[in-house]
Amino acid sequence: MKKVLGIFVLAFMVFGFAACNGSEATTEGEKEWNIVMITDVGTITDKSFNQGTWEGVKAFAEENDIPHMYFRPNDGTQAEYEAAIDLVIDNGANVIVTPGFLFETAIYNKQSEYPDVKFILIDGQPHTPDYQTYETTSNTTNILFQEEQAGFLAGYSAVADGYTNLGFMGGMEVPAVQRFGIGYVAGAFYAANELGFTISFPANRYAYLGDFDPSPAHITEASGWYSSGTEIIFAAAGGAGQSVMAAAEADTTDTDKVIGVDVDQSGDSDTVISSAMKRLAVAVQQELTAIIIDGEGNGGTTLVKGAVEEAVGLPLGDSFKWETFTVAEYEAIFALIEDGTIVVPATEAELGTFLADHAGDPDVTALVETTMTETE
Repeated sequence: MKKVLGIFVLAFMVFGFAACNGSEATTEGEKEWNIVMITDVGTITDKSFNQGTWEGVKAFAEENDIPHMYFRPNDGTQAEYEAAIDLVIDNGANVIVTPGFLFETAIYNKQSEYPDVKFILIDGQPHTPDYQTYETTSNTTNILFQEEQAGFLAGYSAVADGYTNLGFMGGMEVPAVQRFGIGYVAGAFYAANELGFTISFPANRYAYLGDFDPSPAHITEASGWYSSGTEIIFAAAGGAGQSVMAAAEADTTDTDKVIGVDVDQSGDSDTVISSAMKRLAVAVQQELTAIIIDGEGNGGTTLVKGAVEEAVGLPLGDSFKWETFTVAEYEAIFALIEDGTIVVPATEAELGTFLADHAGDPDVTALVETTMTETE
């Protein structure tokens, strides 16, 4: 069955490229571009990384009349990811976009094998399986995000809107999730100090769940937090965030709220009042423009995108559900981050200094005690 599925996907892919090739592709000299996004184990409708990344690829490619496809491997293994890279290249792909750290080792192994292919790795850096060797070749661009800035905006907004009992549930304790949490703590205490509020954010309401999957255990833990007085939980936990939403939905008083992550998750549950977003589509379009339109790209480098690049933030429009905190107030605090007036901490050490300087030096040592993973 697995072999049949592989043949079917291959046929679909060839058809997809052939269908797009009838129109004029953007070229660098005589070069025609074919863009393929390879998903992780999720789908392009996962309301998270895959969907956000695909939306960027699709928007750019359609605007510039360039063939584009997505490909979903059979399994979420390194062998399957590498096989998928081989397959799409064999069928004409010369720009490959991969969303998420699960592709770090696959790109490390394949970037040198295919020097004429452009790789865009979202939220990761190529390395060996043991994390001992990092290498980004000249045909690979890594895009990281300043998650701490999005977390700060979420924490600041929550307190400014009147939430005084806060919680944070991260998925796995990886650097991106840690930065979300540290920024959230910084923003909450910064707002409390600035606005004269007293907030409750004890160490037992800052936790990592150990995975990114929904489960009854996660619902139970979140329900316990809500029943003990937590008003709002920032769920930087991928699919496990659905469990936090389920716990909030179970509250008949409609007072328990959730802050989503990565993309606008307001459509997932009425309990989601905001989301700390990475603007994946924006970041992907920026690099595709650099490679294909400008003819340069940022190969061999790791880009770190934040407020300056409009790559992080909270959703506006109908998804801006704060009751007293206004869009104008949000834009004002965003501008202070964008122009560097507020430098949001990204590590535990930076957080301590930041709170001492800007938030009355609250004792949060136990709250965010982590083992930050260093990256090259």
